Amino acid sequence: MAETHVLFVEDDDVIREATQLALERDGFTVTAMPDGLSGLDAFRADRPDIALLDVMVPGLDGVSLCRRIRDESTVPVIMLSARADSIDVVLGLEAGADDYVTKPFDGAVLVARIRAVLRRFGHASGGQPGGGEPESRPVGGVHVFGDLEVDTEGMEVLRGGEQVALTPTEMRLLLEFSAAPGTVLSRDKLLERVWDYGWGGDTRVVDVHVQRLRTKIGQDRIETVRGFGYKLRP
Repeated sequence: MAETHVLFVEDDDVIREATQLALERDGFTVTAMPDGLSGLDAFRADRPDIALLDVMVPGLDGVSLCRRIRDESTVPVIMLSARADSIDVVLGLEAGADDYVTKPFDGAVLVARIRAVLRRFGHASGGQPGGGEPESRPVGGVHVFGDLEVDTEGMEVLRGGEQVALTPTEMRLLLEFSAAPGTVLSRDKLLERVWDYGWGGDTRVVDVHVQRLRTKIGQDRIETVRGFGYKLRP
């Protein structure tokens, strides 16, 4: 099978070259670009399996590039940010990124995060797609919540009879909610189940994805339970 193809957009020559070598050693095929415009061209030409985008790249910044990619594809996107508290992290997630990694990063941590995202999107945990254990997901046909219909087998969502376009991460999040309507799910639990975090993670990832999901299925459909988490209104 073909190796998983990673698009990596980073303007720092040292970081770009070192990270590319590290990923290639772990079995990934890497296309590395120094700016956002060349990254967009490479994305359209190569259709990679995953994109790693630094927030601060010239030409077309990483957030704008993520937004352009998301307009055309549901391919997983990981943002790279130099500061964990940067507003750029939230902006990247709001633009459609699935996760982020703070720089400077350990190569092993980056690979682990890439593999976690790939598992969520149906790839194996290494550089080879298609060979991993199948992801568990709630089953049971069509769940109906008011005007919202969630087909857990066909992986489709309808709202008022109209199809709702969700990214794979948004779909996995909705599947967790629809499997336990009325049950409060903590942010840590959602990080573990949806983002495959076996360690503590930034709960902003959950908050932003919940907000994105609300805009698509209805603002009142997912309720915030202050101090505990979120629940889907039955």
